[in-house]
Amino acid sequence: MRLSKAWIVAARDFKIFRRVKNVWYSIIIFPVIISVLFPVILEYAAARGSHGLAAPGVLPGLLNSFSFFLVIGAAYVPLGIASYSIVGEKVEKSLEPLLATPLTDGEILLGKAISAIVPTLVAMYAATVVFMVGIDEVAFSKLGYYYFPNWTIATLLIVLMPVAVVMSVLFSVIVSSRVNDVRSASSFGIFILFPLLGIYLASET
Repeated sequence: MRLSKAWIVAARDFKIFRRVKNVWYSIIIFPVIISVLFPVILEYAAARGSHGLAAPGVLPGLLNSFSFFLVIGAAYVPLGIASYSIVGEKVEKSLEPLLATPLTDGEILLGKAISAIVPTLVAMYAATVVFMVGIDEVAFSKLGYYYFPNWTIATLLIVLMPVAVVMSVLFSVIVSSRVNDVRSASSFGIFILFPLLGIYLASET
């Protein structure tokens, strides 16, 4: 399997994605929501006083809970991209010409995976920076120090987030190879979120 050949497939998909609005929506909207919504929630809680969610004794646990949504987001964002990867080829009737090229099935699938993984990680890492800055601006007044970055967020960024993205993309590529429309592929792809939501609920419990 040649990475250079897989990158050709990925570069081709990048050009296609620029014309598909739904792909852009999936890359932009959810990261923006995560990076803006949680700092706003924390600001609202802090404005109500030092008790409740913004209490110094409760705040670190709350921020860790917020952080895990970055992992969930990393699994959710590539669903639209990866689902479109093969189903889009079927819809545009370009799958057979692609299979007729001197590329192995592994190189094609790897290229499809790269085209979903790279923009997702870029979007989620950018969202994480905005998230940490926004949280720190609010948390400093309560804790007396900047909570991020720390080892928890480092573990999420370096280990859990890439694993979540890769698993989501691989699952979506498999699903998209079995169905014939993008909506069905995206619907089935949602199932990859259930294990992550289960981990989050278990940790909170």
